[in-house]
Amino acid sequence: MEKKAYLVPNPVTPCKAIIIETKLCKGCNMCAEVCRSDVMVPNPEKGKPPIVLYPDECWFCGCCIYHCPVPGAIRMEHALNQRIGWKRKETGEYFRVGMKNPPPPNTRPLVS
Repeated sequence: MEKKAYLVPNPVTPCKAIIIETKLCKGCNMCAEVCRSDVMVPNPEKGKPPIVLYPDECWFCGCCIYHCPVPGAIRMEHALNQRIGWKRKETGEYFRVGMKNPPPPNTRPLVS
């Protein structure tokens, strides 16, 4: 009797660090090859996106996004406790990285 082993992602993880858009991904597996912490493994089926096997081990270095030939095919979602936010003193407005309507950039000169 012949038995086969399959790689499947861990469904019980609280962190989904890497999100792959399957409609955009070409299945080149470049992201899995350059991953520093071996979070992803190449998919055994040709043309399919890599398998994110250990999402909790992600260092959020961005190598996978940088080396991806298709813009938007892979993205990172930082955990809530790692997202950066700030509050404007005058109005009390709260801002965070990645928001749809960010405030204008700070143009004040540096204080030395």
